Amino acid sequence: MKHGGDLTDAIACHGGAPGSWLDLSTGINPWSWPIPQHLPESVWQRLPSRAETQALLEVARKTYGVPDGADIAAAGGTQALIQSLPYLAAPGPVAIVGPTYSEHALAWRNAGHPVIEIDNLDSCPESAVHAVVVNPNNPDGRVTDHAALTRIAAQLKGRGGWLVVDEAFADVDPAISAAALCTDWPVLILRSFGKFYGLAGLRLGFAIGAPDMIDRIAGALGPWPCSGPALLIGTAALGDRPWADHTRGKLEQQAHKLDEVLVKAGFTIAGGTPLFRLARHPHASKLHAALARRHIWCRSFDWADDLLRFGLPPDAVGLDRLAVALSD
Repeated sequence: MKHGGDLTDAIACHGGAPGSWLDLSTGINPWSWPIPQHLPESVWQRLPSRAETQALLEVARKTYGVPDGADIAAAGGTQALIQSLPYLAAPGPVAIVGPTYSEHALAWRNAGHPVIEIDNLDSCPESAVHAVVVNPNNPDGRVTDHAALTRIAAQLKGRGGWLVVDEAFADVDPAISAAALCTDWPVLILRSFGKFYGLAGLRLGFAIGAPDMIDRIAGALGPWPCSGPALLIGTAALGDRPWADHTRGKLEQQAHKLDEVLVKAGFTIAGGTPLFRLARHPHASKLHAALARRHIWCRSFDWADDLLRFGLPPDAVGLDRLAVALSD
């Protein structure tokens, strides 16, 4: 599996309609922020305005804790930023902490940067001009502390490079964010809207960094990088703090229930976040295939045949369905 969240291949191999599958292959919140039933017709009929873009960026600054002296830009999803950043960065090798989301290495290679895979930031070689870390990491949920991020950012500053911190899953614990480092160091933070807010199809993401870095990114993205509906919905959702606070607790509870199901089935929890769980089993590959035959789709990895990643089932029915399938 290259990515989760697409049942096309699973259905082609195992049949069934999309609605008959329990898709646990992503780390997307199964309880999305409630979109208003009726959006203004004008949002579909005209280009997004500067005022709408500015409104989104102002609420995003507050939600993501962007400090004075740093700036923020919006894009049509974090993936668009991942693919464009390497073309804006100075030439030179990039060290990527892995195993992690594979699109980072692919994007830097496509832009002509040699990629060095490392286990942690402390092993970043002197030859690296840039570094990338997903924090918390996907798929194991590892969190790199601010002290380690600061150390490597200081080294890269002397080399004219960037530290890219992908915080796609940091909404579950705002204290994880390293946005405060952007004022003093060449740190670029990536934030994904769709995962925590459960609206991945909206395609909305953000880059946070020093003003000159964000100006370059915004210039590369061009005018209207986000759709009008994305601006409107993103502004309202990011400003809904009570929903976010309630959702964090709800995700924690469901993740705990999922752990119980997996442990009872013989898995060992190897990591994760409240949005997904990484579980180890000696027969993980066989279990992945067996679950697929029962139209349950989870995430497997070509680099580890004993690991599976499970997103959160949306309700007790989904948890029970997974438990029964694993017990069979």
